[in-house]
Amino acid sequence: MKSTAASYLKHHFLIAMPHMADSNFAQTVTYLVEHNEQGAMGLIINRPSGLSLADVLEQLRPDELPPVRCQGVTIYTGGPVQTDRGFVLHPAGRSYQATLELGELSLSTSQDVLFAIADGSGPAQHLITLGYAGWEAGQLEAELADNAWLTCPADPAVLFEVPAEQRLSAAAERLGVNLSLLTAQAGHA
Repeated sequence: MKSTAASYLKHHFLIAMPHMADSNFAQTVTYLVEHNEQGAMGLIINRPSGLSLADVLEQLRPDELPPVRCQGVTIYTGGPVQTDRGFVLHPAGRSYQATLELGELSLSTSQDVLFAIADGSGPAQHLITLGYAGWEAGQLEAELADNAWLTCPADPAVLFEVPAEQRLSAAAERLGVNLSLLTAQAGHA
């Protein structure tokens, strides 16, 4: 007898298939923060926005000059939803005013984590995004059935140690897949 229990992908990577038509997600890898019967929420982890933490701090604290090191801290485009809202993915262990524990990782959304990173007291490993990716109930499952995504368990090393331009191929390699060899054709039994 076939199990009808739902299979959720929290703490997985969504790897865009090469034929992904949606420009918001083409050639992306997304970390799934949450996935349940009500939908899914994730952060694109390989799309630099062109902004740095210094740029963000200039908006948050216009009377203070950001530390020079903040110019080298990349801000990523996390997705097309709430692009004015910041999200910081970091290893678990430190909590801020608004921190969601995700197991070995945490997601913080309050400004205090940005200030802590800026002054050197925040998490050494972090990924900062503006915006997030969201799916309504059943939407991600339909996209998976349409062969839009590959999935694999998330790896913190890919998040924090691999350069942004290599994260897509690094996530695919966790599956033993070379994305350039994939076709747009899906097989359904």
